[in-house]
Amino acid sequence: MDELLVRVGSWLEECDGVTISGGEPFEQAPALEMLLRGIRKLTKANILVYSGKRFSALTEESSVTAGLIDCMISEPFELDSPQTRYLMGSDNQRMTFITPLGRKVFGPLNRQAEDSDRRLDVMFDEDGVVWLAGIPGRGDMARLQVLLEEKGTYLRTTEAKA
Repeated sequence: MDELLVRVGSWLEECDGVTISGGEPFEQAPALEMLLRGIRKLTKANILVYSGKRFSALTEESSVTAGLIDCMISEPFELDSPQTRYLMGSDNQRMTFITPLGRKVFGPLNRQAEDSDRRLDVMFDEDGVVWLAGIPGRGDMARLQVLLEEKGTYLRTTEAKA
Protein backbone atom coordinates (compact mmCIF):
# COMPACT_ATOMS: atom_id res chain seq x y z
CA MET A 1 0.00 0.00 0.00
CA ASP A 2 2.83 2.37 0.86
CA GLU A 3 4.35 1.92 -2.62
CA LEU A 4 1.01 2.73 -4.25
CA LEU A 5 0.58 5.87 -2.16
CA VAL A 6 4.10 7.01 -3.07
CA ARG A 7 3.31 6.47 -6.76
CA VAL A 8 0.07 8.45 -6.68
CA GLY A 9 1.30 11.05 -4.19
CA SER A 10 2.74 13.44 -6.78
CA TRP A 11 -0.47 13.26 -8.84
CA LEU A 12 -2.56 14.12 -5.80
CA GLU A 13 -0.89 17.55 -5.67
CA GLU A 14 -2.36 18.31 -9.11
CA CYS A 15 -5.88 16.94 -8.73
CA ASP A 16 -8.96 18.20 -6.98
CA GLY A 17 -10.57 14.79 -6.65
CA VAL A 18 -9.96 11.06 -6.54
CA THR A 19 -12.32 8.48 -8.03
CA ILE A 20 -12.23 4.82 -7.07
CA SER A 21 -14.21 2.37 -9.17
CA GLY A 22 -14.42 -1.33 -10.05
CA GLY A 23 -14.05 -4.12 -10.00
CA GLU A 24 -15.94 -3.83 -6.77
CA PRO A 25 -13.94 -1.77 -4.23
CA PHE A 26 -15.80 -3.20 -1.23
CA GLU A 27 -14.80 -6.75 -2.14
CA GLN A 28 -11.48 -5.69 -0.62
CA ALA A 29 -12.87 -3.51 2.17
CA PRO A 30 -9.77 -3.54 4.45
CA ALA A 31 -7.46 -2.60 1.56
CA LEU A 32 -9.93 0.06 0.41
CA GLU A 33 -9.99 1.58 3.88
CA MET A 34 -6.17 1.61 4.04
CA LEU A 35 -6.02 3.28 0.63
CA LEU A 36 -8.60 5.90 1.59
CA ARG A 37 -6.84 6.67 4.88
CA GLY A 38 -3.56 7.07 3.01
CA ILE A 39 -5.12 9.37 0.42
CA ARG A 40 -6.71 11.47 3.19
CA LYS A 41 -3.29 11.96 4.77
CA LEU A 42 -1.85 13.18 1.45
CA THR A 43 -4.59 15.48 0.18
CA LYS A 44 -7.77 17.38 0.93
CA ALA A 45 -9.16 16.39 -2.48
CA ASN A 46 -12.67 14.99 -2.64
CA ILE A 47 -13.11 11.22 -2.90
CA LEU A 48 -15.82 9.60 -5.02
CA VAL A 49 -16.30 5.83 -4.86
CA TYR A 50 -18.38 3.73 -7.23
CA SER A 51 -19.87 0.50 -5.91
CA GLY A 52 -22.21 -1.98 -7.52
CA LYS A 53 -23.54 -2.88 -4.09
CA ARG A 54 -26.66 -1.39 -2.58
CA PHE A 55 -25.88 1.60 -0.37
CA SER A 56 -27.98 0.08 2.42
CA ALA A 57 -25.54 -2.86 2.49
CA LEU A 58 -22.57 -0.52 2.90
CA THR A 59 -23.79 1.82 5.65
CA GLU A 60 -21.80 0.01 8.34
CA GLU A 61 -18.53 -0.19 6.37
CA SER A 62 -15.93 1.77 8.35
CA SER A 63 -14.68 3.60 5.24
CA VAL A 64 -18.21 4.98 4.83
CA THR A 65 -18.92 5.74 8.48
CA ALA A 66 -15.50 7.32 9.11
CA GLY A 67 -16.07 9.95 6.42
CA LEU A 68 -13.24 8.67 4.25
CA ILE A 69 -15.56 8.83 1.23
CA ASP A 70 -17.20 12.13 0.31
CA CYS A 71 -19.68 10.80 -2.21
CA MET A 72 -20.68 7.36 -3.38
CA ILE A 73 -22.44 6.15 -6.48
CA SER A 74 -23.98 2.82 -5.61
CA GLU A 75 -26.46 0.17 -6.67
CA PRO A 76 -25.92 -2.53 -9.29
CA PHE A 77 -25.38 -1.41 -12.88
CA GLU A 78 -28.33 -2.49 -15.03
CA LEU A 79 -27.61 -2.84 -18.71
CA ASP A 80 -31.31 -2.57 -19.60
CA SER A 81 -31.89 0.54 -17.48
CA PRO A 82 -31.71 3.92 -19.26
CA GLN A 83 -28.50 5.95 -18.95
CA THR A 84 -29.64 9.56 -18.65
CA ARG A 85 -28.07 10.69 -15.36
CA TYR A 86 -24.68 12.37 -15.17
CA LEU A 87 -21.86 10.23 -13.71
CA MET A 88 -24.01 7.10 -13.62
CA GLY A 89 -23.89 4.04 -15.81
CA SER A 90 -27.60 3.29 -15.38
CA ASP A 91 -30.50 5.33 -14.03
CA ASN A 92 -31.20 2.97 -11.15
CA GLN A 93 -27.89 3.96 -9.55
CA ARG A 94 -27.87 6.35 -6.62
CA MET A 95 -25.62 9.24 -5.61
CA THR A 96 -25.17 9.61 -1.84
CA PHE A 97 -23.39 12.54 -0.21
CA ILE A 98 -21.50 11.33 2.85
CA THR A 99 -19.61 14.47 3.87
CA PRO A 100 -20.32 18.20 3.48
CA LEU A 101 -17.53 18.31 0.87
CA GLY A 102 -19.30 15.56 -1.05
CA ARG A 103 -22.54 17.56 -1.08
CA LYS A 104 -20.72 20.75 -2.12
CA VAL A 105 -18.77 19.16 -4.97
CA PHE A 106 -21.19 16.53 -6.23
CA GLY A 107 -24.57 18.06 -5.36
CA PRO A 108 -24.69 20.10 -8.58
CA LEU A 109 -23.73 16.95 -10.54
CA ASN A 110 -26.70 14.91 -9.32
CA ARG A 111 -28.70 15.69 -12.45
CA GLN A 112 -29.64 14.60 -15.93
CA ALA A 113 -26.68 14.28 -18.29
CA GLU A 114 -26.25 16.83 -21.04
CA ASP A 115 -24.57 16.21 -24.39
CA SER A 116 -21.53 18.22 -23.23
CA ASP A 117 -21.09 15.77 -20.31
CA ARG A 118 -20.35 12.84 -22.61
CA ARG A 119 -16.59 12.95 -22.98
CA LEU A 120 -13.68 10.67 -22.34
CA ASP A 121 -10.13 11.41 -21.26
CA VAL A 122 -7.55 9.70 -23.48
CA MET A 123 -4.18 8.69 -22.04
CA PHE A 124 -1.20 6.89 -23.56
CA ASP A 125 1.31 4.89 -21.56
CA GLU A 126 4.97 4.37 -22.43
CA ASP A 127 4.17 1.08 -24.20
CA GLY A 128 1.72 2.76 -26.58
CA VAL A 129 -1.37 1.44 -24.82
CA VAL A 130 -4.28 3.88 -24.96
CA TRP A 131 -6.44 4.32 -21.86
CA LEU A 132 -9.86 5.93 -21.84
CA ALA A 133 -11.38 7.28 -18.64
CA GLY A 134 -14.92 8.47 -18.23
CA ILE A 135 -18.42 7.19 -18.68
CA PRO A 136 -19.18 6.68 -22.35
CA GLY A 137 -22.73 6.60 -23.59
CA ARG A 138 -24.24 3.23 -24.40
CA GLY A 139 -22.80 1.93 -27.63
CA ASP A 140 -20.06 4.61 -27.85
CA MET A 141 -17.25 2.07 -27.55
CA ALA A 142 -18.80 -0.17 -30.21
CA ARG A 143 -19.09 2.84 -32.55
CA LEU A 144 -15.47 3.78 -31.82
CA GLN A 145 -14.41 0.20 -32.55
CA VAL A 146 -16.12 0.26 -35.96
CA LEU A 147 -14.59 3.63 -36.86
CA LEU A 148 -11.09 2.49 -35.89
CA GLU A 149 -11.38 -0.83 -37.70
CA GLU A 150 -12.42 1.00 -40.87
CA LYS A 151 -9.03 2.76 -40.60
CA GLY A 152 -7.10 -0.46 -39.95
CA THR A 153 -6.74 -0.05 -36.17
CA TYR A 154 -8.21 -2.56 -33.77
CA LEU A 155 -9.78 -1.92 -30.40
CA ARG A 156 -10.33 -4.32 -27.53
CA THR A 157 -12.92 -3.27 -25.00
CA THR A 158 -14.50 -4.62 -21.86
CA GLU A 159 -17.85 -3.01 -22.67
CA ALA A 160 -20.71 -5.44 -22.32
CA LYS A 161 -22.21 -6.58 -25.59
CA ALA A 162 -25.75 -5.33 -26.09
